[in-house]
Amino acid sequence: MAERLATWVWVGASALALVAGMVNVVGYLGFEHQAITHLTGTTTLLGAALAEGRGTAAWQLAGMVLAFVGGAALGGLLIQDSVLRLGRRYGVALAIEAALLAGAVPLFQKGLFAGPLLAAGAIGLQNAMATTYSGAVVRTSHVSGMFTDLGIMVGHALRGLPVARRRLWLCLVIISSFLGGGVLGALAFGHWQYAALYLPAALTGATGLGYAVYRHRQVVAGTIAP
Repeated sequence: MAERLATWVWVGASALALVAGMVNVVGYLGFEHQAITHLTGTTTLLGAALAEGRGTAAWQLAGMVLAFVGGAALGGLLIQDSVLRLGRRYGVALAIEAALLAGAVPLFQKGLFAGPLLAAGAIGLQNAMATTYSGAVVRTSHVSGMFTDLGIMVGHALRGLPVARRRLWLCLVIISSFLGGGVLGALAFGHWQYAALYLPAALTGATGLGYAVYRHRQVVAGTIAP
């Protein structure tokens, strides 16, 4: 039987998918309809811009890609592992992500391209934090893989094959949270414009603080090493 996913993994994945949904929709609604949290569309637009000779657009799109990769590189530097482990210092990474998102707000408001770059870096950092846990792939900044896995499991069910229920529920939780973040972010953007990014920044900071407290308690209890 597969290992049960820890509660902190469920809560963290849901919260961070919610954050990604909010950040992505604010970027889409407010900055030239440019998605922030995934690179498939950005790379496609980059290819089109290069083919059409639109130099400014190409540089901006390339900058988004590099900012995301830079954030992921920072995540790799901080976490130093692709497997989720309770002892890792995710609180530090989440604090940096919250600062990047909050710092992006005034830049967005001034119409500076540094705003979306900071937001892309923040989500790249977030995505690098969450990769696998107990054999289950955990991605919180985009849902293409989640929908793919969901479709595979539906196909398995139709053939009468066993379905990995833990994986199924994880997909549904992340997809639902990302969608919910999109709805919440769109509503917040309608009221506060770019200041809506303070909401995911606060949620990220709260998640990091909650993780730090939980980790400290586990250290005190002797469950994990300090």
